[in-house]
Amino acid sequence: MGTNDLDARSYTDLLKGYIETRDERALYGAEQISKSFIKNNISPEEIVNMHIQALLEIYPELTDKIQPTMNFLLEAMMAYGLAHQEYQLLREKQLRIRSEIEVAAGMQSMLLQSEVPKMDELDIGVISVPANQMNGDYHHFVKGKDGTISIAIADIIGKGIPAALSMSMIKYAMDSFPENEMSTNTILASLNRVVERNVDPSMFITMFYAQYNPDTGKFYYSSAGHEPGFFYSDKTKSFKEFEAKGLVLGVNPDTTYMQSELDIEKGDMVILLTDGVTECRKGDVFIERDEVLEVIKTYMHLPAQDIVNHVYRYFEKIQNFQLRDDFTLIILKKVV
Repeated sequence: MGTNDLDARSYTDLLKGYIETRDERALYGAEQISKSFIKNNISPEEIVNMHIQALLEIYPELTDKIQPTMNFLLEAMMAYGLAHQEYQLLREKQLRIRSEIEVAAGMQSMLLQSEVPKMDELDIGVISVPANQMNGDYHHFVKGKDGTISIAIADIIGKGIPAALSMSMIKYAMDSFPENEMSTNTILASLNRVVERNVDPSMFITMFYAQYNPDTGKFYYSSAGHEPGFFYSDKTKSFKEFEAKGLVLGVNPDTTYMQSELDIEKGDMVILLTDGVTECRKGDVFIERDEVLEVIKTYMHLPAQDIVNHVYRYFEKIQNFQLRDDFTLIILKKVV
């Protein structure tokens, strides 16, 4: 006798006992046998058919009026069973995909991690929070042997695992460049060729690339279509938007980029960000860029890391703690 036959016999005995006694212990038995159904992968329509056969055994005289209703129920449950099976298969597939994404997100975090350099004259604060598991933003620091630092901040137009793979490629392309021997515009031009050759045409990358020389106080920078950051001058007590233009990476392999420079003095700040900061929303309305500066002004007396943390918490709160885009903010404060 097979497992299904044993279940059918037990089901019939339990049903008969309950009909005769109305004893709730029989209901407990039904709960136990349902676990056997699940364990043995018995479908809903098989359970309904089992119930019909049990009724026919208990009531051989089952009227012609009741029998058709049982057949109707069986047909309905057959359709339900097929839909339920498809749902289970889809759910298992989604769980596998979710697991793969979690693994990919962990690998992305490990591959793209970048240590914030320590400098006596420059206080650096960084926060980068993905809206979903995979981060479409990227930032990178390189401290040269001569004390200079290079900073990259990027945003990929396209999300998920393909974006993560593209960002990993960008990082390793950057790591292959000769240390501090290339200007910011030359680096962007080189990365542009890498992206154009290796990234799907539907995906583009914006990037702001900068180099700071502590010996001269010079800050060199170039942009490939990236969200413009801000420069705060302590002397004038004012913010100015970076004027840096350039085509996003990956469109035209022959694109050239401009390099600009400015002098950084004690008390000055450089603010670099992605559009996840400036395109935060209050309800359905985008904030104004000036609101970002107003929040920074509120906390600019604090260390750089505290500033970025407070700014993030402010915009996280106004979005009801649900980021709609990846949020990356970098602040450099000249303290000496």
